[in-house]
Amino acid sequence: MGYRDGMSTSAPPADPRNELHRLVEEQAALRRVATLVASGASSTEVFEAVALEVGQVLQLANTAICRYEDEGAAMTVLAAFGDRPEVFSPGSRWPLDGPSMSAEVLRTGSPVRFEEYRDLPGSLAAAAREHGFDRVAGAPIIVDGRVWGVISTSSPNAPLPDNLEDHLAEFTELVATAIANSEAHEELTRLAEEQAALRRVATLVAAGAPPAEVFEAVSTEVASLMGADGSAVTRYESDGTVTAVSGWTTEGGYIYVGRRYELEGTVSGLIFETGRPGRVENYREAPGSAPAAAREMGWRSSVGAPITVDGRLWGVLAVVSKTERPLPADTEQRLAEFAALFATAIANSEAHEQLARLADEQAALRRVATLVAEGATPHRVFDAVRDEVARMFNTPLSVLLRYDAVGTATVLATSNGYLGPIGRSWPVADDGGAIAVVCRTGLPARVDYTRPTHGRIAAAARAVGARSAVGVPVVVDGALRGVMAVGSRETEPLPADFEDRLEKFTELLATAIANAEGRAELDASRARIVATADATRRRIERDLHDGAQQQLVWLALALRAAQATVPEDLEQHRSELGRIVDGLTAALDDLREVALGIHPAGLSEDGLTPALKRLVARSPLRVNLDVRADGRFPEPVEVATYYVVSESLTNAAKHADTPVVDVALAVDDGALRVEVRDDGCGGADPAAGSGLLGLKDRVEAIGGTMHLTSPPGAGTSLRVELPLVD
Repeated sequence: MGYRDGMSTSAPPADPRNELHRLVEEQAALRRVATLVASGASSTEVFEAVALEVGQVLQLANTAICRYEDEGAAMTVLAAFGDRPEVFSPGSRWPLDGPSMSAEVLRTGSPVRFEEYRDLPGSLAAAAREHGFDRVAGAPIIVDGRVWGVISTSSPNAPLPDNLEDHLAEFTELVATAIANSEAHEELTRLAEEQAALRRVATLVAAGAPPAEVFEAVSTEVASLMGADGSAVTRYESDGTVTAVSGWTTEGGYIYVGRRYELEGTVSGLIFETGRPGRVENYREAPGSAPAAAREMGWRSSVGAPITVDGRLWGVLAVVSKTERPLPADTEQRLAEFAALFATAIANSEAHEQLARLADEQAALRRVATLVAEGATPHRVFDAVRDEVARMFNTPLSVLLRYDAVGTATVLATSNGYLGPIGRSWPVADDGGAIAVVCRTGLPARVDYTRPTHGRIAAAARAVGARSAVGVPVVVDGALRGVMAVGSRETEPLPADFEDRLEKFTELLATAIANAEGRAELDASRARIVATADATRRRIERDLHDGAQQQLVWLALALRAAQATVPEDLEQHRSELGRIVDGLTAALDDLREVALGIHPAGLSEDGLTPALKRLVARSPLRVNLDVRADGRFPEPVEVATYYVVSESLTNAAKHADTPVVDVALAVDDGALRVEVRDDGCGGADPAAGSGLLGLKDRVEAIGGTMHLTSPPGAGTSLRVELPLVD
C-alpha cells in the first residue's frame, strides 16, 4: 500500500544524552506555546507557533498542522513551516477521497508513514506525485478523545528519519493540550463576543430602534462573528416569497433591501421546506432571481438558519462565502444559535414597533374621529385620512371614488392627482385594478402591478410608478358607496394587515359621509320649511293686501262719501261717522303693520336695499345703515337679511337702552356678510326665548352662520354670513 504503521518501526537504542536534550527542547517549546495560549493569542497564531516549534525541535524540512473537517471527509491546512509547495499553504482544503497518510491517521488514530504515492488514487496522492513528495509521515492530534487533526512532514528526496512518527506522536501529545486550551480560550472569547453582540442588538431594541435598524445590526454582527464575506436577514411573506430585510457585505452597502424573491434556488427556500439549517454549496448554476442577485455580488455559497418568532417560521439568518472554500462545517450549528438569540431581539423589536404603531394609529384615528364629530365635510375627512395614511405607511398615492350604478367609479378626491382629476370616471368592468375589484366584489382587494394586470385603472396606476395598490370599500348604511385606494411605489409590498388598518379609517369616512348626508337632508328639510313659511307669509300678505285691506279702504272711502252727504244740521251724525272712519283708518294701519310683519312690503319687487331703508326709516332709533352690496340676491338671502336687521332693531329698541345702532352689509368671498352693532346694555341670550333663536334657524336653514356677542354691559354684536348660492 506504500505506507507503514509507525509503531512497528524498529530502531537502534537512542543516545540518552540526545534524548534528554530533545526532551528539554520539547518542554521549552511547549512552554512557549502555552504562554502564547495564555496571552489570548488566536488559534491561527497558536497553530503557526506549533508548526514552527515542531519543525525546529525535530529539525524537519517542513511541518504542517491540519484539521479534519466534514466528519472526516476533508482536511484543511491550518499552519505550515518550512519548504512546502504553494498548493499546501494554510487555508487550502483537501478532500480525503483516496488512500493517503492523512486518511490513514484519521482511520487508525496512530502515527503513519507513507514511502510513496505511486499509482494511488485521490487528490492528495496526485498533488504529492506532482510536487515530488513521495515520503510523508504524520501523527494524530487527539483532543478530548477524538482525532482532531494531524501533524505531518514530508521529504522530496532524502529518506525520512527512523522513528520520526514516534517523535511526532510524542510531541503531539504535548501540543494537543495547548490546542485544546487554545480552542477553549477561543470558545470563551467567541462566547463573550457573541454575548456582547447580543447586548448591542438588545440595547438597540430597548432604545426603540425601528426593526430595519435592528435587522441591519443583526446582519453586521453575525457576519463579524462568523468571519463571513457577507450576511443577510430575510423574512417569509404570506404569498410564498421572501423579502431581504437587511444585509452586510465586505464592500459596504447592500442594495437588495426590500426586494422580494421567489424561494427557488435559495437557502431560504431550503429552510422553508425543512425547517432546519441548510446550505447552498454553489450559486453558479442555481435557478431563480435570488441566486442571480447572489452571483452579481460574487457570492458562491451560503449557510442559513431559521429564525422562529412566537412559534412561527419568521425568516432566515444567512452568511455567505465568496471563495471556493466552503463555510466551516459547524456554521449551521453556530448560526442556529445566533438565530435563536436574535429571534428574541427581533420579536421584541417587532412588539415594540407594534405598540408604537398602535399608539400612532389610535392617535390618527382620534384626530379623524374628532373631525367627524365636528361635522367636517367628507372631503375634509378624506384629506385627513389621506394625510394620516401617507404619514404612517409612506404612501403618497391615494384616491377616493364614488361607485356609480352605471358601472363606473368617479374620482371625488385625490392626492398628487392620482387617477384624477376630480370628476373623472373610470369603467370598472373587466379591469384588474384594485379599485375595480372592490367595486365588483364589495370586498378589500390587493393588486401587484409589477405582474401582468389588464385595464385602464391598472395602466394609469403603473404610469405614475405604482408597483402595488390596496383598495377598501366605503360602505354607508349597508350599501357600497365608494372605494378608497392607496398605491405604493416601493419595491416592498404594503403590509399584510394594511387592508384591516385602512378599513378603520374608511369606517370613519363612511360615518362622515352618512353624517353629511343626514345634515344635508336636515338642511334641505329646514330650507323647505322656511321656504314654505315664506311662501305662506307672502300669500297671506297678498291676500290681506288684495282682500281685507282693499275692502277696508273701500269702506273708509264709502263712509267718507256718506259723511259728506249728511246735512249740516245733523252734525252729531257727521261727527259719529268721522269717528267711525278714523277708527277704520286706524284699523287699516294696524292691518298694514301686521301684513308688514308677515312679509316685508316691497322686498320682492324693490329688492333688499330699498326695503332696509324703509325699515330703518320706521325705527325709533338712529340707525347708521352702510350697504356695500349692489344688485339683487337670492330671495332666501334677502328675506333672511331683512329679518336679521328687523329683529335686531326691535330688540335694540326694547332692551338695549341705546339711541344708535350700526348696520353694515357687504359681499365677501361668495357670501353676504351682515353685522348689527349697538352700545347698549348687552346680555342678549338666544336661549331666553327671544326671536334670535328663530333667526338662527332661518340662517342655518340656508347654509349660513350666525355669531352673537353680547357680554353684559358691553353692547351687542350680531354677525351673520349667508352663502350666495341660489
